[in-house]
Amino acid sequence: MNEKINIGITGAGGALGKSLTKKFKSKGYKITGFSHSQFSNSLGESEPDEWVKWECGKEYLLEDKLKKIDILILNHGVYQSGIDNTNYQNSIEINALSKLRLLNIFEEIAINNEDDKKKEIWINTSEAEILPAINPSYEISKLLIGQIITFKKNFLTKNQEKKFTIRKIILGPFKSNLNPIGIMTPDLVATLIFLLSKVNYFLNYN
Repeated sequence: MNEKINIGITGAGGALGKSLTKKFKSKGYKITGFSHSQFSNSLGESEPDEWVKWECGKEYLLEDKLKKIDILILNHGVYQSGIDNTNYQNSIEINALSKLRLLNIFEEIAINNEDDKKKEIWINTSEAEILPAINPSYEISKLLIGQIITFKKNFLTKNQEKKFTIRKIILGPFKSNLNPIGIMTPDLVATLIFLLSKVNYFLNYN
């Protein structure tokens, strides 16, 4: 059992967030769910042990909560149709820049942590990082965060890597409200992410 390991999941109220919660709870982990939306206080198998409400641009308010997290999974995102400027801005802000801010905060917490407990951050990106997407704003935002993660990983020192691990997971298309024609189920993707977490690689394809 892994009762002492606290996993934080952003976008915990979405299809994949719920499946990740269900999978890791079944393995004995404690789950803290981060969500922009309203959430229930139910403690069902797909519900986190604790909910935290947050919003993009105010990630700094989460610092105290993040200090209690051992593994942070950045899973939130949007898929907005259309090509107007607002959609581009929203996609880049939510899919890329908010994840970067959370990554920076969590990295600082991990590196300055006084105990020997190593922290990890997993960032879920998308096949749009390596293949063309129908929606250009979605593709640009996913490509941007994917490149930033690789950049951040490459500049960790050996001493920093002893305290902090960065993983990037490129997700294949799965069925959700954002992608109703996805070919995989969220439960399958969550299972694959759990299995990949046992492999010590920076980049994982799903």
